[in-house]
Amino acid sequence: MHRWDPIAPPVSGLVVPVHIDPTGISGPTRAQARGPRWRITSPGWAVPAHVSDTLVEQRILEAHARGGDEAVITGWAALRLQGGGFFDGLARDGRTRLAVPVAANGARLRSRDGIDVVADRIPPDEVVVVHGMRCARVERALFDEMRRIGEVREMAVAIGAACAARLTSVRRMRAYVATRRWYRGICLAREAVELAVEGARSPQEDRFRLIWELDAGWGRPLLNRDVFDEHGRWVATPDLLDPVRWVAGEYAGADHRDLDQHAWDVSREADLRAVGLEYVEVVGRDLRARRVVVRRMEQAAERAVHLTRRWHLGPPARSLDELLDERDRDGRG
Repeated sequence: MHRWDPIAPPVSGLVVPVHIDPTGISGPTRAQARGPRWRITSPGWAVPAHVSDTLVEQRILEAHARGGDEAVITGWAALRLQGGGFFDGLARDGRTRLAVPVAANGARLRSRDGIDVVADRIPPDEVVVVHGMRCARVERALFDEMRRIGEVREMAVAIGAACAARLTSVRRMRAYVATRRWYRGICLAREAVELAVEGARSPQEDRFRLIWELDAGWGRPLLNRDVFDEHGRWVATPDLLDPVRWVAGEYAGADHRDLDQHAWDVSREADLRAVGLEYVEVVGRDLRARRVVVRRMEQAAERAVHLTRRWHLGPPARSLDELLDERDRDGRG
């Protein structure tokens, strides 16, 4: 799987923790669990020592085992189990592990040791079983993740990440949020839904889009739309495009440092300018310096007025709702 693939790869070989057993029949004794052949996952539970929790799904499974029969995995962890590739269980620094959010649903469970117990119950009609684990359905899981985040822009980015994985759509999420009028954080959730978009291919690209739309005040750009020259030849598919200002934007992730990729990026930039589109590129650190990005965009717009248009747009992609509705009808969702 590419690092920026929005859909999580298939998972196999997960190992369910076993109870520590004083008799040693159904699990290791306490002395055995402290030995080299076992790894204690939480008080009273263990897995064989060769089983690593570096695989995020294994870490979720170990948290689920502690919750009991009624507990439900929710938030980012439930989204990951259902295929959300960008919900990797790490904070924005890419290193710090997020606690696994679990709705105790009446079970005796406290927030500690990598588990974050959420206060609200999750009813049976919002629960689905994935890899043998009870987890919240997509819209409920995303709603809980948004409330955990608590900041409108990042809440919108989370919606975009779920849409990129084709787990839900903005329309479906808007309808879900409308039914949760009495929940904590509902005002921010409504605002985030209206700010969210479909079509961004990564969270960083979506963060660039938010600067473009809000800080620069340029309005909503076209996302990943094909650009063709006047002879009908494909030129590029920029991350962001303003068809009025004739400016294209691109987020350059870590993979763009590769020499071959960098050479291709330079060529694409030249090709876009040749057909009359100016180009703005940002990297990760730029996203924390919004004024710098806005100024770079304004400079590109100033240069674009001297260009001659020799490009046209390709047709829009099929709507996400159309794809999801088709999947539901076919019984694959």
